[in-house]
Amino acid sequence: ADFDAKKKRKVAEIYQALNSDPIDVAALRRMAISEGGLLTDEIRCKVWPKLLSVNTDDLPPLPAGKELREDNKDYQQVLLDVRRSLRRFPPGMPDDQREGLQEELIDIILHVLKRNPQLHYYQGYHDIVVTFLLVVGDRLATALVEKLSTHHLRDFMDPTMDNTKHILNYLMPIIDQVNPEVHDFMQSAEVGTIFALSWLITWFGHVLSDFRHVVRLYDFFLACHPLMPIYFAAVIVLHREQEVLDCECDMASVHHLLSQIPQDLPYESLISKAGDLFVQFPPSELAKEAAQAAQAERTAASTFKDFELASVQQRPDTVLRQRFKERLRGEERLQGEERTKSILTKPRTNRFVKLAVMGLTVALGAAALAVVKSALEWAPKFELQIFP
Repeated sequence: ADFDAKKKRKVAEIYQALNSDPIDVAALRRMAISEGGLLTDEIRCKVWPKLLSVNTDDLPPLPAGKELREDNKDYQQVLLDVRRSLRRFPPGMPDDQREGLQEELIDIILHVLKRNPQLHYYQGYHDIVVTFLLVVGDRLATALVEKLSTHHLRDFMDPTMDNTKHILNYLMPIIDQVNPEVHDFMQSAEVGTIFALSWLITWFGHVLSDFRHVVRLYDFFLACHPLMPIYFAAVIVLHREQEVLDCECDMASVHHLLSQIPQDLPYESLISKAGDLFVQFPPSELAKEAAQAAQAERTAASTFKDFELASVQQRPDTVLRQRFKERLRGEERLQGEERTKSILTKPRTNRFVKLAVMGLTVALGAAALAVVKSALEWAPKFELQIFP
């Protein structure tokens, strides 16, 4: 009953944010990030477009499928991938209904690619598109996916994998900040980061069998910086610390372990941790290590300038750091100088992350992240600077 009351309260807050003038996008972001996400598909249909600044009053009609499919270089590959996507549809859905949706799925993908010749199809893209199709229907899905493809997913849609690999290069530095032991073990095993590739480029849609978990993550990712999925990937690895360290230290064993994603993850606490880590170790701080891993090109992510163009309100990471310092000061008073000295003299920087992760609650992380205005809100004005 307590849960129902909380849920009712949250629904009311979401509608209040939707009905305010102007729409309170920061509040909607906070709702999408905080516990339970956006709760229902009905709400997602209303909120997802706001998170992506898509105007729903003015959706273009979908073109007829036949003209899209003729002489389209991607048609055969898309067709193959969509045919293989059976398990992405709810079990028990009648065949003819599923086949109808698969046809719509092909049309959405080809439509977006035709309108944006700079985008290149990749295997796994259909896993993202089908998630939108199942939640919001074909017309709205087309508009949302097009916006997403030219923003959050832009790096995956280059002719080469270079930018995608560059984003994967953020994984190990994040793990290193939180748990050097796991980091060093993975380095010794030479496992690399390819195990997380399908997680990243499908926003976990391909690897999680429960659709509810997938849309919960989409709520979170749509409300955040485009690099958030790689922080979430790092948090999954960190969550499995014991299994990793108990594994044989060789590439095959560790890769096999990590690429099998557990289906019973504690999603809410992992989302909360990923949000906290993003604020403590923003991409700009990890960029140097990521670049050392590969002298990478400029990517949408690296030119995102983390929070420089964030809203005029106080920078969210600053808010968090202040709260964090205040908490540390409180602990110092409680536990005397010794404890502090030992924390601050640890050889690696940012070693009090363990304390922070224990202390920062999802509410705090969510409130801080909600202050960020995502690239999409400034897109028209700054498009050229952010996504060259």
